[in-house]
Amino acid sequence: MLSRYLPVFIILSLLAEIFGTVGGFGSSVFFVPIANFFLDFQSVLGLTALYHVSSNITKIAFFRKGLDKKLIVSLGVPAVIFVIIGGFISKFIDPRILTYILGIFLITLSLAFLIFKKLVVQPTTKNAITGGILSGFSAGILGTGGAIRGITLAAFKMNKHKFIATSAVIDLGVDFSRTIVYYINGYMRTEFLYLVPILIIIGILGTWIGKLILNRMSQEQFRYLVLFLILGIGLASILSNL
Repeated sequence: MLSRYLPVFIILSLLAEIFGTVGGFGSSVFFVPIANFFLDFQSVLGLTALYHVSSNITKIAFFRKGLDKKLIVSLGVPAVIFVIIGGFISKFIDPRILTYILGIFLITLSLAFLIFKKLVVQPTTKNAITGGILSGFSAGILGTGGAIRGITLAAFKMNKHKFIATSAVIDLGVDFSRTIVYYINGYMRTEFLYLVPILIIIGILGTWIGKLILNRMSQEQFRYLVLFLILGIGLASILSNL
C-alpha cells in the first residue's frame, strides 16, 4: 500500500515536520498517526525513532542559540529512562489498542488546550521531572511525547529558538534510546528502511521551512491551528480502526 501512495506519504510527512517545528510539539505528534494509515503501528514506531534522530540533529543545528542545561538534565534524564520502559512495554500491547490510545490521547490533549486556554505548568524542578517521565513513557509506548514535553518546557518561558533547541536535545536522547529498544523488539522492518534517507531529507527541509514560518508568524496564532490539526488527526486515528 505504501509504495502506491508514496508521494502522498512524503507530502504529509513534510507537513508533519513543518507543523511540528512551528507548533513546538515535535513532528511525531503528526507523523505517527499519519504513518499509521500506511504502515502497521510497530513499523511506525521504528521509523519514527530513526526519523526523529536526524530531525532533531537538524533542529539543534538550525536553532542553536542557547540551551537550558538544567532542563536538559531534570527533564531529559527521566524522559530517556521512561522511554526505554515504555518501548519495552509496547511489545506486549496489541498495536490496534495502541492506535486507539493514541487517538484518545491526541483528542484529549488538543481539547484541553483549546478549552482551558490558560492551562499552564508551574516552572519547578519537580514538574520538569514529572514532564520528563510522562513524555518519555508516552514516546516509548505511543511513539509521541513531544506535546507533553512542550507543555512542560513552555512553563519556563524561554524564547522560541532556545525552546526548540532544548527540546531537540532532550528528544535526541529519547529517540536514540528508543531506537535501540525498538530494534531489540524487531520494529525495524528491513522492507521499510528505504524510507529513512527520504525522511532525513524531509526532516531537514521541513525544519528549514518551519524556521522561516516562525520568523514571520506569531507562534501563538499557529499554536491554535496546530491544536485543531491534532484534534482532527486524533479523530481520524480512531475512525480508521472502527
